[in-house]
Amino acid sequence: MARATLTISSKNYSSWSLRGWLLCKMAGIEFDEKPVDLDDPENRQELLLLAPSVRVPRLSHRGVEVWDTLAIAEYLHEVAPKAGLLPSTRKARAHCRAVSGEIHSGFYNLRSALPMNLKARHESFKIFSGARPDVQRIKEIWTDCLDTYGGPFLFGKPTLADAMYAPVCTRFRTYAVELEPDLATYCDTIFGWAPMQEWIAAALEEPDEVEELEVEF
Repeated sequence: MARATLTISSKNYSSWSLRGWLLCKMAGIEFDEKPVDLDDPENRQELLLLAPSVRVPRLSHRGVEVWDTLAIAEYLHEVAPKAGLLPSTRKARAHCRAVSGEIHSGFYNLRSALPMNLKARHESFKIFSGARPDVQRIKEIWTDCLDTYGGPFLFGKPTLADAMYAPVCTRFRTYAVELEPDLATYCDTIFGWAPMQEWIAAALEEPDEVEELEVEF
């Protein structure tokens, strides 16, 4: 498989970049990372969730340019079908796509109230009322998947759904969201996942170039 390029934003702050990066790792493709310039106003707006559309991450591979995390996932599933980005049965694939689409298009209150920040860790954090239904719905999704497919990942083995919800695990840890034991174990599984450990290690080494992000979020 030809070497690809994945354009990403901040590893500390950008949940969408993390999702695309995890998908590329899961697909087993060879790729180079191309970070965007955080001094560029458009890139900063995108990172701050103010841009009208999200164009990062963006995958360049074999003459194909694809952005939007779900589009990247479907493309990678086509070029690397044995990688297991989607479950093996039709019913489980439909379920995986549904819960992945839900985090892709929804949970805006959660994303704005609990922005990803891998370097931060709060001992306690008051979640405003608008985000609480999002937290509860995510708990329901995780519980359903873990009960149905037996864990340790949402569909047994790592899939698109885990890439989509991995940033949520970081948010729950950063903001001290209380989790039931099985859901806490799922988050521990995500944090112990080799590609996730690689990303976090790089994020912690990232310069604090966007000092005012927490305020602007």
